[in-house]
Amino acid sequence: MSLGISNVVKGEAVDFKNPPKEFLEAIGGAEGMKELMYDFYDRIYESEIAHYFPQDEDEFQKVKEKNTQFFIQICGGPKVYQEDAKELDLNEYMIRIHDDFSITEKSRVEWLGTMRESLEAKAKDVDFNLIEEFWNYLDNFSKLTVNTFSDGSTYYASLLDKSDSRLGN
Repeated sequence: MSLGISNVVKGEAVDFKNPPKEFLEAIGGAEGMKELMYDFYDRIYESEIAHYFPQDEDEFQKVKEKNTQFFIQICGGPKVYQEDAKELDLNEYMIRIHDDFSITEKSRVEWLGTMRESLEAKAKDVDFNLIEEFWNYLDNFSKLTVNTFSDGSTYYASLLDKSDSRLGN
């Protein structure tokens, strides 16, 4: 599967769109998304960025469940995550969640590489165009979670601040 990872450029506009509902349907609905996400997080737990996630098994299970709900909803499924996000846009909420961590470009690349492995394992029967649309969301949106740069600076993106030149729709 040739799914490229683009670079983050501090200050550059980031355009993304949510994945299509057709991806959720093609992956097997909520149950298929759960399989994809649980596979992904099991791989994450063995990756170089495992330290970003709870080491307690029960707490890690909660992360898997919540993030599965996020991806079901962001792909046009039922609003199963909205309670946590409250009034914030789901994407904005996810950016804010990552503010509590020092997310580097290297961490982002590891996260995306692990997701690519899970897509290869769990989305074999999904039309590549739908996988690509899901991937484009992940690749572009994940740029907004990077907040710690190699020059030692930090930058916290926001969808709410429309003057921010890194953001788009």
